[in-house]
Amino acid sequence: MQLVKPAGQRDAARKYDIITALGAYALARNKHDQRLVLRLITLMTARYNWARDELAVGQREIAQLWSVDERTVKRDMAKLRGMGWLVVKRQGARGRVTEYGLDLERILATTEGEWRNVGPDFDLRMSGKPEQTPIVPLPVKGHVPEPDTSSGSEWALAQAILYAEAPDLYGSWLRNLVRVERAGGRLTLRAPSRFHGSYVQTHLTRRILSACQAVDGDVTEIAVIV
Repeated sequence: MQLVKPAGQRDAARKYDIITALGAYALARNKHDQRLVLRLITLMTARYNWARDELAVGQREIAQLWSVDERTVKRDMAKLRGMGWLVVKRQGARGRVTEYGLDLERILATTEGEWRNVGPDFDLRMSGKPEQTPIVPLPVKGHVPEPDTSSGSEWALAQAILYAEAPDLYGSWLRNLVRVERAGGRLTLRAPSRFHGSYVQTHLTRRILSACQAVDGDVTEIAVIV
């Protein structure tokens, strides 16, 4: 399983997916495991820096957040390290708190068995399997014109492929995506609305990536912003 760590607005959905996976995992277990995972989720949402993979907070502050004593904090943090979910990046010393990271690969591997409880779409998305859910095109008034490929950009050429494969789908969801920038292997596209961007990110990024790679093999990632 290859995981892209969430960082920034474009990956907000991925953060929620990870938290959802943790919640589904906890709800399938006993009350002690549920409490432990709930404490981790609360710590993640309150103090975890997703971009830097950094969790730097003292036991006293954690105890206050969890409404427990510091002994409980010490015990539960040790459990989370033992599960491989928490990783010590820098041991605290001379007044500095211990800095932790999250092994998101391990977390997802552990919770994978419960993804199906959330729903087949979630299971497919998290496992990276090919999209199998039907995609219904939005109504499009009039004829959808062929994309303009005169710029010669990877996105313009990919649009031609996407149009040829499914004109209705292209007209509904893809023609209004605007190329923003290319940074290394990442191609960033802008959607006209939050809903539009969320739908494309969830259902169509693999299709877009495949078309882009057909014209430029150096494209490795598609980012959709609003």
